[in-house]
Amino acid sequence: MTLTPTSTYSFLRHLFISAALVLISGLASAEAPRQNTQVPGYYRLMVGQFEVTALYDGAIDLDEKLLKNINKRDIQHLLAREFLKGPKVQTAVNAYLINTGSRLILVDAGAAKLFGPGLGNIVDNLKAAGYTPEQVDTVLITHLHGDHVNGLITPDGQRVFANAEVWSAKTDNDFWLSEATAARAPKDLQPLFKMSRDAAAPYLAAGKWKTFDGNRELLAGISSVDTHGHTPGHASYLFQSGDQRLMILGDLVHNHAVQFARPEVAIEFDNDPKEAVATRKRIFHLAAKEKLMVAGMHLPFPGIGHVRKESKGYAWVPAEFSPLAN
Repeated sequence: MTLTPTSTYSFLRHLFISAALVLISGLASAEAPRQNTQVPGYYRLMVGQFEVTALYDGAIDLDEKLLKNINKRDIQHLLAREFLKGPKVQTAVNAYLINTGSRLILVDAGAAKLFGPGLGNIVDNLKAAGYTPEQVDTVLITHLHGDHVNGLITPDGQRVFANAEVWSAKTDNDFWLSEATAARAPKDLQPLFKMSRDAAAPYLAAGKWKTFDGNRELLAGISSVDTHGHTPGHASYLFQSGDQRLMILGDLVHNHAVQFARPEVAIEFDNDPKEAVATRKRIFHLAAKEKLMVAGMHLPFPGIGHVRKESKGYAWVPAEFSPLAN
């Protein structure tokens, strides 16, 4: 067969098309294994000159029956508005790392693995965010429930944050660290008291456990805010750099779909439900009026955003993902 330029072109064209079809067919049938992993659980933004890093400890499921002062039908309606289904709702556990330039401050320490394998990722995510536990010099505790303090210690009871002072409200200390109070509590609650005492023990022994009362400036640009009710000494923390502010709320909200719209809804874990409701209403009003940025330990990760006043109740407005300015 004699190949002319035209026949040569046709032959090569046919060969190229055939090869391309084989390649496309192979790609279409190729299988890639699923990775089954999520990105590291941290998110970063600036508040003035303070670098704020949200750290994800994990998530647990909380049953809607734990909510009080609301009927089941209203709960289901509010969940459906957020495309959530009951009876159990995924609830994040968050902590926050603030680099002020002179201090590295952690607010709450997560649950470790004492509430199951779905939690206990604070240290791993702190490292993924570029820091080490040894660099943390201050830990501020919102309250002494286990999902906020278990992460202070290793499984063998050593300090995770070896160079840090831990600060806790004195009223919460007096309640949760008291063996006499624990002995008077129902037996099913006594393990929670033990978690608190175990978490505090190595820091107390090292002289690294400090307390404060009420509303006061703890460090430059950082103040405690009395938000008792959920626990006797529950504290929130206000961070201010320049004209920008962030209030870390702690456990003022456990179910964002319900409690923003209906702040009168309490939860089973509240030590004083009436006070917890009054505090939530007061802080929501303040946050909406002053356009405060807020962060919450049980808000959907990263749990940072604003509170908007509605005709009835409030709404949660999550912060948008944004790059950091150089």
